Amino acid sequence: MKILILGAGQVGSTVAESLVNEANDITVVDTDAEKLHQLQDRFDLRTLTGNAGHPSVLEQAGIADTDMLLAVTQSDEVNMVACKLAASLYNTPTRIARIRSADFLARPEVFSKENFCVDFSICPEQILTDYIVKLIEFPEALQVQKFSQGKASLVAVRAFQGGPLVGRPLSFLRTNMPQIDTRVAAIFRKHGPLIPEGTTVIEEGDEIFFIAATDNIRSVLKEMRRMDKPSKRVMIVGGGNIGLRLAKALEHDYQVKLIEYNKKSCQKLAGQLTSTLVLNGDGTDEKLLHQEHIGEVDVFCALTNDDENNIMSALLAKQGGAGKVIALINRSAYVDLLQGGKIDIALSPAHVTIGSLLAYVRQGDVAAVHSLRRGAAEVLELVVHGDRQSSRVVGRRIDEIDLPRGATIGAIVRGEDVIMGHHDLVIEAEDHVIVFVIDKVMVRKVEKLFQVKIGFF
Repeated sequence: MKILILGAGQVGSTVAESLVNEANDITVVDTDAEKLHQLQDRFDLRTLTGNAGHPSVLEQAGIADTDMLLAVTQSDEVNMVACKLAASLYNTPTRIARIRSADFLARPEVFSKENFCVDFSICPEQILTDYIVKLIEFPEALQVQKFSQGKASLVAVRAFQGGPLVGRPLSFLRTNMPQIDTRVAAIFRKHGPLIPEGTTVIEEGDEIFFIAATDNIRSVLKEMRRMDKPSKRVMIVGGGNIGLRLAKALEHDYQVKLIEYNKKSCQKLAGQLTSTLVLNGDGTDEKLLHQEHIGEVDVFCALTNDDENNIMSALLAKQGGAGKVIALINRSAYVDLLQGGKIDIALSPAHVTIGSLLAYVRQGDVAAVHSLRRGAAEVLELVVHGDRQSSRVVGRRIDEIDLPRGATIGAIVRGEDVIMGHHDLVIEAEDHVIVFVIDKVMVRKVEKLFQVKIGFF
């Protein structure tokens, strides 16, 4: 597939990194020549320096025969103009735009074919906000992803010394919870993946990914590890786009405090929020944190634009007695270094966002994609079509399907029912199959396996 990416920022660079190794022809356009030079040094792709909203630049980048345009620059207006030009002048089949402004997002008709011709719009700030809300809702979890309109959920937890699963085989889950069906899709131990089997014994520090019907998640979490007390008090550092969105999303159900360094921004935030307490101060000020009773905070979220400030304020909050600390970190090297240490969850905005883009890039009928383990693994929701003659999966038991090693069918959603992917389960047409792939290299093989043969349609 020929893909043109406009913007070499965090989102654009992460998407390019994810797609370049999958036999895609990638071109990246940006006004920053240095960023492009760094990308070209690391990956086998083409770059072009120029304004992504100019027709001449798009032509030089090869828009005429591009299959997909990903407009993810920092400017909503440039992204929308590029989509309009791609549709009107070059008939580009798929056009995706990053949109940050709530004003645009509130008026979906702006993106219609009669206007800016945006097929799909993504808002990284809103995606990240929704993601953090789920982590606050399930304080025991490292990651929560939902599938099929929320019917099924994939949750990651870390096994701890003295926990109910440590030292026991996975088969213990089924004997201990016969009334609840769940499946462990993957285990990561010391940065390496394990393919889970009934005899696999859980060790301290293991990162366990399990899937279950969303209604059963809390019951399974009780068996996986001790249940943390429900979150009531949330402290946010940083009143930018994400901090404001998160405060708005939480303030009616939680006691929320928001610390913002800029005094004018504080006044503006206070006018936009109803019950959130807005404080003017520095999130790395240990004295301020103690004055605001950091030891009573259930979840602390450091969400400024500065990685180092987020790390320092999160470490101070943890030291001061905060329950769960979450830090927003753009540099992926920092994320790998800090995750699972003093900082409970280190969030990479680009890796949280990328799943929304991958769902459009993946081949076949893909309903959802989530990037896991900082992009090393993926979980896909694939809709199967056809019959036993035209499909390699329909009408077959899971143990008859030639899945690549490292790919696991965790569950299927059939209508309103969530059914775990046990070996004797037969796949039916129109099932939503949730597939966990521990090595991203296998994704293309999985996609081909689930595609119907030519001539079915």
